Amino acid sequence: MRIVADTNTVVSGLLWQGAPRRLIDACRGQTLTLVTSPVLLAELAEVLARDKFAVRILRAGLSARALVDDYADIVHVITPDALPEAASRDPDDDEVLACAIAAHVDAIVSGDADLLTLESFHGIPILSARQAVQKFEPGK
Repeated sequence: MRIVADTNTVVSGLLWQGAPRRLIDACRGQTLTLVTSPVLLAELAEVLARDKFAVRILRAGLSARALVDDYADIVHVITPDALPEAASRDPDDDEVLACAIAAHVDAIVSGDADLLTLESFHGIPILSARQAVQKFEPGK
């Protein structure tokens, strides 16, 4: 299964336990392919550098840069074309949608209401992390 995860899902997976972490662990175990773009990696770096995450990252003995570099090592990075017109209420989410189309993913994973309200985009379902885990780990 190939997915694009939005930045809030990736941050949750890198810093906490739960369904987003299971997605990242599945990517590490090569049972799932996460796809991202340089723009989404830059957004991840910016978000993880925020003060509100500093203590949690330091307690783990890591740095924001190390987390981004580690994530970049396990995902497939593509450079999608921009969407011809805005597709979501939040223009930043259009990068997630463009990446999904270019990568021909099976699902977009998000915790963002602006994306989740779309339910699908160009036939690609938009799922919560929990829904995605249920899809790739049936019976769990």
